[in-house]
Amino acid sequence: MPSFDVVSEINMAELANALLMARKELASRFDFKGVEWEIAEEKDKLVLSANDQFKLDALREIVIGKLAKRGIPLKNLEPKDAELSSVGRARQEILLKQGLSGENAKSVSQSVRSSGLKLQAAIEGGKVRVSGKNRDDLQSAIAHLRGLDFPVSLSFNNSRD
Repeated sequence: MPSFDVVSEINMAELANALLMARKELASRFDFKGVEWEIAEEKDKLVLSANDQFKLDALREIVIGKLAKRGIPLKNLEPKDAELSSVGRARQEILLKQGLSGENAKSVSQSVRSSGLKLQAAIEGGKVRVSGKNRDDLQSAIAHLRGLDFPVSLSFNNSRD
């Protein structure tokens, strides 16, 4: 029976490329000469830090711009509030959302079922597996899901016959 998976993932190689491009741009920018800034990449978040709030805002705009140019879905980024230290140094975390949460997976599953197509949708961990007898119905389901607005970006992979 043909099937596909609905997932919400960030391509980590593209993320690394975007951060490399941001670091190169920041190293050559005139307004960042003599400014201590850092882009730290952790397991499920990015940590940006700079000398003050103004430089942190500029740093965040550069990083998000590079991520958008490399095709990283901005819906999967969740910026937290900036923190200021007692010496004036600014720091901000940007969480990276990987996988579908239970609530998002449930809404994807319900929208597939309510589309009127003869398909089954099963939630399996951080993904939703959609299966049916007809490949055309699966393609219609993909088109239907792309037309809806979810809090995270959706991608479709692992098509099977």
